[in-house]
Amino acid sequence: MSKQIHVGAVAVGGGAPVSIQSMCNTPTQDAERTVSQILRLEQAGCQIIRVAVPDMDAARAIGIPLVVDIHFDYRLALECVRQGVDKIRINPGNIGSAEKVRAVADACRDRGIPIRIGVNGGAPGRGGPPTVH
Repeated sequence: MSKQIHVGAVAVGGGAPVSIQSMCNTPTQDAERTVSQILRLEQAGCQIIRVAVPDMDAARAIGIPLVVDIHFDYRLALECVRQGVDKIRINPGNIGSAEKVRAVADACRDRGIPIRIGVNGGAPGRGGPPTVH
């Protein structure tokens, strides 16, 4: 039996279930196309995705900072922290109680993840409430 390792959260070898892996065929430095392909692979059931790094532009594209914008469910923010997000934006007014906001703040502090506190105060440029259709 082989030694078990982890690729992110996916166990490989050592009796772990077979995982599905694929590779993007987009130029990695084209972040928009590569991310789009990654999402399609994930929707198809892919658990591990490889990208080619043939040059410095591709290597630099790997480090695109990922910021998540969380509304209504603080558990989404906590999971994003566990997944290694680079920054979180929350709106305390729709996250819920002070305890939920504190849980997000504590998790981010523990991992050194910055938080942007945002408040939706109206339609951009008009100062009024957003129109709901």
